[in-house]
Amino acid sequence: MASYDFDLFTLGAGSGGVSGSRRAASYGARVGICEDSRVGGTCVIRGCVPKKLLVYGAHFAEDFADAAGYGWTIGETRFDWATLIANKNREIDRLNGIYKKLLSDSGVKLYEKRGKIIDPHTVEVGGERFTTQRIMIATGARPVAPQIPGIEHAISSNEALDLPALPKRIAIVGGGYIAVEFAGIFAGLGSEVTLVIRAGHVLKSFDDDVRETLTEALVRHGIEIRNHTEITRIEKGAQGLTLVTTGGDAIEVDEVLYATGREPNTQAYASTRHANTEGIGLENVGIATDKFGAISVDEWSQTSVSSIYAVGDVTNRLNLTPVAIAEARALAETLFNDNATRFDPTDVPTAVFSQPPVATVGMTEAEARIKVGAIDVYRSRFRPMKHTLTGREERTMLKLVVDRATDRVLGCHMVGTDAPEIIQGMAIAVKCGATKKQFDQTIGIHPTAAEEFVTLRDKLPDPVAKAAE
Repeated sequence: MASYDFDLFTLGAGSGGVSGSRRAASYGARVGICEDSRVGGTCVIRGCVPKKLLVYGAHFAEDFADAAGYGWTIGETRFDWATLIANKNREIDRLNGIYKKLLSDSGVKLYEKRGKIIDPHTVEVGGERFTTQRIMIATGARPVAPQIPGIEHAISSNEALDLPALPKRIAIVGGGYIAVEFAGIFAGLGSEVTLVIRAGHVLKSFDDDVRETLTEALVRHGIEIRNHTEITRIEKGAQGLTLVTTGGDAIEVDEVLYATGREPNTQAYASTRHANTEGIGLENVGIATDKFGAISVDEWSQTSVSSIYAVGDVTNRLNLTPVAIAEARALAETLFNDNATRFDPTDVPTAVFSQPPVATVGMTEAEARIKVGAIDVYRSRFRPMKHTLTGREERTMLKLVVDRATDRVLGCHMVGTDAPEIIQGMAIAVKCGATKKQFDQTIGIHPTAAEEFVTLRDKLPDPVAKAAE
């Protein structure tokens, strides 16, 4: 049997890489891991965590205004961007240290340098080579922007978290998770926000009622939405930036944030703000990738090279942090604990920390009509109890999609305060195959928004049956 320096070497110390490496080490494997940025990866360092801290900060403007309805008199308020960013950075530094300690305490050897695959059992890290029985690629994904004239003046979500000052006017190009989340952040903190969308609506993969409800909320919060719009070039002048559209319109802003997607972190690249001179060595071993550059893997996360595996966003399957963690842990169980484990990609819940937030699990109405056919749909729209005294025109939307033949709940969708917290519980029910009858038999907690999920009685009219009349 060949002798190696490591049993497993991981490229990328983000949430997936760290979790899988620690799990493997707990079973006695000799594990090494490398990272050329900060340990913690996108989610902890420049994604989910810092972004949600900014979401919290942005929401205080509404909280101060709403307090009057409850008898509170609040004096002059003032927001300081530099303070928020400094406090956010301090928390990220703390988490970075925790992740390093987690690796150290688990016996995982950390190399804070860029890694590259040399052959199926060799990696090179900062000029030093190590042999390894298996390799796990967990390098994630990075923001990508179209190469139009002037794109060098744009920022990505990475830079948006560390701007030196709060922009008075900002355009956000894109309509997905990141775009609507940053739109809410900047609008809440006082920026004039224009959301530029190539499509006709935000969150294209979500349920129609979710998209409609969120769009209405974004507009109520003062965000200008330019749909069916593409930017052809960006011009920089003395007064800021000018975005020129395909229709010849000009949008004047101080900053433009591109949130038009992410690409797998595998190849050499030179973005508008960062550059790497080399990829991670896929070409050295002939690892198969798809047309987007994502690493192709089987249900066990194994690549076309038997000793090399890949998890997380670099595979472009379900690009969510908890999914990357689950995939990596399943791999460690399979390889080092004699416990063959495959990640189950069905009924994965997700949330968008927009304002108000969105959360969902299971099928959309449109998806269910295609895959299942006959379904029943239940929906509730209402003003949250909190705003009966504030006067704010906020609306919550909850929706259930049910298989008519089996009564199984296929999807739960919500837009409104605490939606992510509520849908996490609903996700357990959907994963367990709960029926609408079982939802009905569950006693609600009153008064809450969540109880609406177990008190829905009236089905929406069936558009399919109506069309057949």
